[in-house]
Amino acid sequence: MPNDQHELRILEEIEWYVKRLITKGYVKVTHLQRRKLRYFLTPSGLALKVKLTRSYMDVSLRVYRELRQAARQALSEVRQAGYTAVCIEGDDQAAEILNLTCLEQNMPVNKSARVPTLRVEGTEFAIQWPDGNNRQS
Repeated sequence: MPNDQHELRILEEIEWYVKRLITKGYVKVTHLQRRKLRYFLTPSGLALKVKLTRSYMDVSLRVYRELRQAARQALSEVRQAGYTAVCIEGDDQAAEILNLTCLEQNMPVNKSARVPTLRVEGTEFAIQWPDGNNRQS
């Protein structure tokens, strides 16, 4: 029963949002048959969708650029300390960006305990040095 209540709550929220979009003029609804409705995105709805998509892309690209810069900085720090390989901790998208940056910078990635470990922390990378010292890059 709790699952049914949860689904009912979600459907009510969806209905509320659709009504709100209709009221704002972003969506238009027409009756096809007695129990069937057809929803259309209006020109202002399409313009809002473009604006929101552009904003999302801007934020995503900004975060990507920040992660790339942080990865380059961390790898530079590792090189300056005399290391020629790193270990990457994590499996999210930021870790993938770090892995790609390692490929680009010709920095091998391995699991050795004798190389620095790079760990994702937000839009930065923390370096765990083999001697146990930790610094954030």
